[in-house]
Amino acid sequence: MRFQVFKSCGKQGLGVVDTKGQLRGCLEDENAYPGTLETLIEKGDEVLQAAGRCLLDGRTFSAAEVEVLPPLQSPGKIICIGLNYLEHAKEGGFQPPTYPAVFARFQSSLIGSGAPLVRPKASEQFDFEGELVVVIGKPGRHIAKEKALEHVAGYSVFNDGSVRDYQMKGAQWTVGKNFDGTGAFGPYLVTPDEVPAGGKGLRVQTRLNGTIVQDASTDDMIFDAATLIALLSEALTLQAGDVIVTGTPPGVGFTRQPALYMKAGDVCEVEIEGIGLLRNHVVDEA
Repeated sequence: MRFQVFKSCGKQGLGVVDTKGQLRGCLEDENAYPGTLETLIEKGDEVLQAAGRCLLDGRTFSAAEVEVLPPLQSPGKIICIGLNYLEHAKEGGFQPPTYPAVFARFQSSLIGSGAPLVRPKASEQFDFEGELVVVIGKPGRHIAKEKALEHVAGYSVFNDGSVRDYQMKGAQWTVGKNFDGTGAFGPYLVTPDEVPAGGKGLRVQTRLNGTIVQDASTDDMIFDAATLIALLSEALTLQAGDVIVTGTPPGVGFTRQPALYMKAGDVCEVEIEGIGLLRNHVVDEA
C-alpha cells in the first residue's frame, strides 16, 4: 500500500492511493480516522494493513485539496548514510568506506513533497541528493542481517538538500545537513510488499529543471538496507518510526565543473522506481 499524510481544511489527514491513482482517506476529526501513521507503524504490519484497507473506503481527495506532509511528522531518529555509492565517494575525492559514514538529521529540517526547499541566506552552495528511505517498523537491537528486512515498515524518497560550504566547515557534516527546510521527504510510505526485498534494483533519478542529474540503481549501494539495519543496530536500538536515509548516487552538484547548485525558481524532482516522485521548488530564505 501507498500511505500519504496530508493536511486539508486545516486538519491532518491520512490516506492511501487506490488502483486508479486516487488518494482516498479521512481527516483526523472524522470517526474513521485510524490514527497517525507513526501510531499505526508502532502497532505492527497487520494493524497498518487493516487501516489501509479501511482508508480505501474513505472519500477521495484531489491534489488541489491537500498539502502533502512528510510521511512521518515526528520520527524518533533520522539516520543518514554518506558515501554509500562507490562512484559518489570517488567523485567527492573520498575513499570508499569500509563502514557506513553516519550522520543525523533533525525533524526541523523536514518538508513534504510540493513544499519549498529553502536556500539559506548564509550560502549559495545548496546541493541536491536523491535517496532511498527505509522506515523501521519493528524495534530491535543486535538485529541479524538475515532478519533485518523483517524490521522494515516501508520505503520512501528523500532529497538530502546539502549546504556544502557549511557541511565542509569541519569534520562533522551535521550543520550543513540540517538547515531549516532542506530535507524533502515523501510523498508516500510504500509498504514492503510493493517493492523488491530491501528496495533492491530500483532506479533512482534526480532531475533539476527537467534535466537528469543523477541516475543509478539501488543495487549500486555499498551497504544495502539489510546491512545498514544490522550495523546500526549494533549501536542503537532501532525503534518503530525511525528513518534511515540510505545515501545518494553520483552526479551531485558540488563535484561538477562548473559546480551546479540549486537556486530560487528551480524545480528539483527525485523519483524512485516503484516508490514515488518527490517534487519541490526552490526559494530563497526570506
